Amino acid sequence: MLKLQDAEIFYGQMEVIKKVSLEVKQGELVSVIGANGAGKSTLIKAMMGLVKIKHGKLFYEGEDITDYPAWKRAELGIGYVPEGRRIFGDLTVEENLKMGAYKIKDKAQIKKNLEKAYDMFPKLSERRNQLARTMSGGEQQILAISRALILEPRLLLIDEVSMGLMPIMVNYCFSLIKELNQQGITVLVVEQNANKVLKIADRGYLIETGQIMVEGTAESLRRNDVVLKAYLGE
Repeated sequence: MLKLQDAEIFYGQMEVIKKVSLEVKQGELVSVIGANGAGKSTLIKAMMGLVKIKHGKLFYEGEDITDYPAWKRAELGIGYVPEGRRIFGDLTVEENLKMGAYKIKDKAQIKKNLEKAYDMFPKLSERRNQLARTMSGGEQQILAISRALILEPRLLLIDEVSMGLMPIMVNYCFSLIKELNQQGITVLVVEQNANKVLKIADRGYLIETGQIMVEGTAESLRRNDVVLKAYLGE
């Protein structure tokens, strides 16, 4: 469904992603793990079109989308949950969700998708008229995920979902991601919390200093010596 081929990404003269290749098959839940600064967020931003791939290619359902802008990728069915949530703090919950529905012209369809989000997350329904910045970090994360779901994406890219959340919300978010995947959404999640994400993923990649060092099933990564020592604390 998504295939990154020999990608090289630079910030100025510094190469931060070095000939990285990875793929996500339809229906999979794939994780990219690694330490802070390893290149995870840069990688996922490049897939969404927020960072330019200098060399290499990106394919979505067989189509070369390397040079497509982010909005066009969203229209193709790619959803994005950014690091740090990036909700619009001075807008209400409902206004945030409507921002996610920018492509939908049919007002009845927007209403239907909003009600679907409220059915899935009753807390958002209760707070639809509340300013987003007044919500807790966990509630803002749920809002960010809901906003990405409004366009009914087939592929969801998620960047560091656990960052800054209380443990109970971390667990909830990972169980939610698994549930969305089981409902038919293909998911790629980059995450520093290797222990949690490898428990829900089908496959994974370990990235260090901009390079893929290990790849395989989530179970094989959990047994890998490098992953055990550096990321699972064993």
